Amino acid sequence: MAEISGTSGAWWVSKEEFSADEEEENAKKQQERRVVENGENNEEEEEEDEDVEERRLVRTSPLVDWFDLEALEVNGVDYRDIEFQEFNLGRLAFLTLQTFAVVFGDIGLGPLYTFDVMFSKYPIQDSQDVIGALSLVLYTLILIPLIKYVLIVLWANDDSEGGIFALYSLITRNANISLIPVQFPPDMKMSSFQLKVPTKELERAIKLKEKLESSPFLKKGVLVIALFGTAMVLADGVITPAVSVVSAVSGLKVGIPDLEPDKILMISVAFLVILFSVQKYATSKVGFAIGPCLFLWFLSLGLIGIFNLAKYGGTVFKAFDPVHIYYYFRRDWGRAWISFGVCVLAATGSEAIFADLCHFSVRSIQYTFIIFVLPCLVLGYLGQAAFLLENQSTSQQIFFSSIPSGTFWLVLIISLIAALIASRTMITATFSCVHKAISLGCFPRLKIVHTSRKFMGQIYIPFVNWFLMVFSALFLVFFGGINDLGVAYGIVEAGVMMMTTILVTLIMLLIWETNLTLVLTFLLLFLSLESLLFFSLLSNTANPAFLSLLLFSLLLLSTMLTWNYGSKLKYESETKQQLSLNLVRNLGCNLGTIRAPGVGILCSEVVKGIPAVFGQFINTLPAIQSIVVFVCIKYVAVPVVPQNERFLFQRVCPRNYHLFRCIARYGYKDVKKEHNKVFEKLLIEGLEKFIVREAQELSLQSDDDFDSEELLDASSSTILTAPNGSFYSLDVPLLSDYQIPFQNPNPNPNLNPSGSGSKNLDYAKNMELEKSFIRKGRESGVVYLMSNGGIRAKKESWFFRKLVLNYFYAFLRRNCRRGVTTVSIPHGNLLQVQTTYMV
Repeated sequence: MAEISGTSGAWWVSKEEFSADEEEENAKKQQERRVVENGENNEEEEEEDEDVEERRLVRTSPLVDWFDLEALEVNGVDYRDIEFQEFNLGRLAFLTLQTFAVVFGDIGLGPLYTFDVMFSKYPIQDSQDVIGALSLVLYTLILIPLIKYVLIVLWANDDSEGGIFALYSLITRNANISLIPVQFPPDMKMSSFQLKVPTKELERAIKLKEKLESSPFLKKGVLVIALFGTAMVLADGVITPAVSVVSAVSGLKVGIPDLEPDKILMISVAFLVILFSVQKYATSKVGFAIGPCLFLWFLSLGLIGIFNLAKYGGTVFKAFDPVHIYYYFRRDWGRAWISFGVCVLAATGSEAIFADLCHFSVRSIQYTFIIFVLPCLVLGYLGQAAFLLENQSTSQQIFFSSIPSGTFWLVLIISLIAALIASRTMITATFSCVHKAISLGCFPRLKIVHTSRKFMGQIYIPFVNWFLMVFSALFLVFFGGINDLGVAYGIVEAGVMMMTTILVTLIMLLIWETNLTLVLTFLLLFLSLESLLFFSLLSNTANPAFLSLLLFSLLLLSTMLTWNYGSKLKYESETKQQLSLNLVRNLGCNLGTIRAPGVGILCSEVVKGIPAVFGQFINTLPAIQSIVVFVCIKYVAVPVVPQNERFLFQRVCPRNYHLFRCIARYGYKDVKKEHNKVFEKLLIEGLEKFIVREAQELSLQSDDDFDSEELLDASSSTILTAPNGSFYSLDVPLLSDYQIPFQNPNPNPNLNPSGSGSKNLDYAKNMELEKSFIRKGRESGVVYLMSNGGIRAKKESWFFRKLVLNYFYAFLRRNCRRGVTTVSIPHGNLLQVQTTYMV
């Protein structure tokens, strides 16, 4: 029986979605699936499994939301048409140029510094050193960027969103492992949650899911992996601009031999300032402007490689035989071990390819990389190796030294632009990663600016941008040598790759249901390879740049852990101290105070129940609004929440109380800024639709299903006098709409709610009256009630807990943006109360 009294059977939008037996039914379905797999199935179970499989095989396209027009500053534009219009030749060329500028910028810079760092410590002794080192580079390119990322990891995107937190988001959508609740049953009804699973759910996947959900240690372990990967991505955002810019500017030494290192450093810092200053401009505009430059850069790599191969011979093609790697290690283990670690620099940018997936299709990126990008990179490395065979004394600026003299300055200019583009690629990936972490409650809330009117995933975070600029400049000043920066860069990249490998393995087991042999092959091959690369670089002496970068990453990791820990405790405290529903019902429909005309929107982070702060407002304020909506702005683990699924409503207490709960759901790609008038309009429209749906459901109920409690509660309500002298009743919305004098709503004391009198209830009329009552309430004014809450550790808590909560978390909370910045609330419409929870 679906109830509307706010009890445990209260429903959201549809009683079918929230029946009281839903959890039991889901448990039965899981048990039935096990029975089917053991051969003990029957016809009814087979039909049910077919229905479940059919629902799970549905995958909808990413939907574009109309809710956030104000933040995009575009009026009257249909984003659905923009996103899903058919490709024409012009649009294809536009996106292709953007792909070069946004996706492949970072990996294209490897030829500038890979051989320089590799031969900086151990100069070349004979040609076999060059062949062995080249073979390592070639197979690193084939294994990591091509096989792992382009052919496998790109398919682990979360509705075209990539990166560490997109992987974590995808896992939390399949297994409830988030420490802060980001899912509850209505979220799973959204079209974005209908994941594409290629086969029936295997017993192995079920057991793994249950193990993850039941183990707090594993939940925290997966979260720490995601947070550590995020910290390494942020460190990557610091080191990538420094390495890219200084490696390109160092080419000036070839053209101007007398140029001093200090001047090169100053020029590099100046380029960094310019780079971060233009980062705020729309990615689409800048991408279209600089995309051709990166296309020319890859073309230059290929042509210079062909020139050197034609000039110095094709001996280097022997490097495609992996046996030369074995010869390299057998001849000089120490030299080969160092070179092995440094060759990861040839694969830097692989993570950026995945993180910057954005609105480009997986197929387009795969074709572009395989057909054009990879051949140009291979030719570039082959050409440098051919040059080194004839110039073994050259160990610095190898790429620039191999350029034909007549084209040196042109290629240098293109390389400088390409270096800036590569840095921009990693910075954009950093923004994307931080944005997802904020949306999932794992990073302090910051201001996020959407830079594109057409593509909602292109963002700019001012604080992160200037934060990266300052630390990147500091790293460049204190560790200006390309060798130290290059080793630190490689260690960070290897660390991020390892975290990605672990998370993709979980996705293979939980979602893709890949054959176990293939999963183990993927895990053992790439995790062992990346671990060896990581430890090889660590053994490359005590690198001061890496040590500083490690401290930087640990600081970021501790910040994210502190925020996640404090947010979890705050949410649990607010949930435990909710007001009892019986207490509110016992207060009566006037809530023990005066109900003044208007709409009160109480903003809270509590998803279910009545927030404790509501009791403070009742005790403090002389009157409370005639309509109160408890609004929780909730970020769920999907990129975009469709507008028609944005709001979920629930009636709290009987109809005459006029209390509602609303959850406004946002994905991590949704633009989170809305004018209060627009938000109120959409909220009221959603509430009216809920009331219409509710009336339709009630009109279909049988006599046995009718809830007599609502009518009985209505008979006890009173008539209130508004400040302007007009009369209105809480049990009969908008009394003035009736054309008869007011009378007792229950004139017949012998009325039996379950008898024939209940059949005569005019649900349609009550629906129109309540809708009109809501509209009049909005016209009377909307007031936002908010709690400025915090948490503090109890006196008996241990010292470290006090330090984390009372100082670190409190500092972060004071200096971050509020969770309700989704709506711009005028100060005249805002009432706040200070609340502190002792934990």
